[in-house]
Amino acid sequence: FSVSMFLNTLTPKFYVALTGTSSLISGLILIFEWWYFRKYGTSFIEQVSVSHLRPLLGGVDNNSSNNSNSSNGDSDSNRQSVSECKVWRNPLNLFRGAEYNRYTWVTGREPLTYYDMNLSAQDHQTFFTCDSDHLRPADAIMQKAWRERNPQARISAAHEALEINDFLSCGRMEVPLSREMTTSSWIVLIMDRCATAYILLAEEEATTIAEAEKLFKQALKAGDGCYRRSQQLQHHGSQYEAQHRRDTNVLVYIKRRLAMCARRLGRTREAVKMMRDLMKEFPLLSMFNIHENLLEALLELQAYADVQAVLAKYDADISLPKSATICYTAALLKARAVSDKFSPEAASRRGLSTAEMNAVEAIHRAVEFNPHVPKYLLEMKSLILPPEHILKRGDSEAIAYAFFHLAHWKRVEGALNLLHCTWEGTFRMIPYPLEKGHLFYPYPICTETADRELLPSFHEVSVYPKKELPFFILFTAGLCSFTAMLALLTHQFPELMGVFAKAFLSTLFAPLNFVMEKVESILPSSLWHQLTRI
Repeated sequence: FSVSMFLNTLTPKFYVALTGTSSLISGLILIFEWWYFRKYGTSFIEQVSVSHLRPLLGGVDNNSSNNSNSSNGDSDSNRQSVSECKVWRNPLNLFRGAEYNRYTWVTGREPLTYYDMNLSAQDHQTFFTCDSDHLRPADAIMQKAWRERNPQARISAAHEALEINDFLSCGRMEVPLSREMTTSSWIVLIMDRCATAYILLAEEEATTIAEAEKLFKQALKAGDGCYRRSQQLQHHGSQYEAQHRRDTNVLVYIKRRLAMCARRLGRTREAVKMMRDLMKEFPLLSMFNIHENLLEALLELQAYADVQAVLAKYDADISLPKSATICYTAALLKARAVSDKFSPEAASRRGLSTAEMNAVEAIHRAVEFNPHVPKYLLEMKSLILPPEHILKRGDSEAIAYAFFHLAHWKRVEGALNLLHCTWEGTFRMIPYPLEKGHLFYPYPICTETADRELLPSFHEVSVYPKKELPFFILFTAGLCSFTAMLALLTHQFPELMGVFAKAFLSTLFAPLNFVMEKVESILPSSLWHQLTRI
């Protein structure tokens, strides 16, 4: 039997039929693979290999936990639709004068965008001003100061507001009384110091945290007095209610920033106490997300039981909004129970234990909420200073979380290793995150655009990791294209393609012919004749 003789007997029609049939079969495989991927998010060939062939070879499917369903019932997909691009105040935002400006002095780069600072200006006007500011000259000045774009103009206005207070208290200025004010109330207002002026100076003029803390303590004295007096008058009319609401916002802001100053200066236990007292005093002001400051401080103290107690309230309640801080802190606590002894090789041999599976599910839940965090925690991407506003589930929130919590993950032995081994498995559960989520509502489409406005231009914005096509779909697509091209060429030029096919097959079978000739020469002719007949 000779291969060359067999090839010489083949006609061009055979090659046309062969290439056409191959093209048809590969096209059908490609269509089925694509349909299966669109429906289930994975390749059929890959799925069969993992499910049936790998166990026969002694392997274990490490991704069995990926298909498990959540039993805690906190799926956010059933909630009412929320604004996808709602921007939140960063609970851990830095101090402009003591931290952001120092970065600019050292690097020459602006860490805050105009869009971010404009949002802060709007927040300041909402929280620190009210309709009755014209009754107090210093507050009237500060109302204009919050609208100033130039930082130096804002600082000058704050100093001017404090000077007016000083002059009034010394009787050096005469300001006419308004109709709404009585003589007694005018005397009280003269005694008041302008708390918002101290806030502005502490935020923007103080160059160190210690200086900012001193100014905030002065603001606390002034703000506490205003709050107590407006509290007594809040039910006397809408104007007094607005003033009391403003004074409440001012007081909460001051106490929170004082707690953050204590945390920055290393007095973490004092900061925790201040935050707990603030949350007890103003339990309804959850919009400030003070619990996120508390979680970070408790993690610094390694008070994991207290951290779990806080999470029990803010993570278990489905009515409360989630955040990267809540989801990733919950994942860190569960990872802490198994991370020190976790080994990917051992887990592949024996499978995941119940505790390891809970930790992996918690990591998948956190990654589904914000998929950008792991790259910062694993230091696959460099950090920058967090912005003053964040977009939940976006890159800005990931930066804000990792900036303060990376040290806490490093402190837990093996936690980053467990995260590294498991976080990418989340994307196999969510083949189309923009259309359907697993534990949360679909990933917002607008996060990339909003993050580009919030983050500085020198930072490369992270986008949702696009699901890559499986290898077998790419392989079948290439095979289909190649066979279709061969079929077309063979149909158009059958004689020429036949020559090429014979030359290719002859070259391909040349080593086999060589081996067969050697075997034939070595073996006796009678034995070789019997083998060929068999």
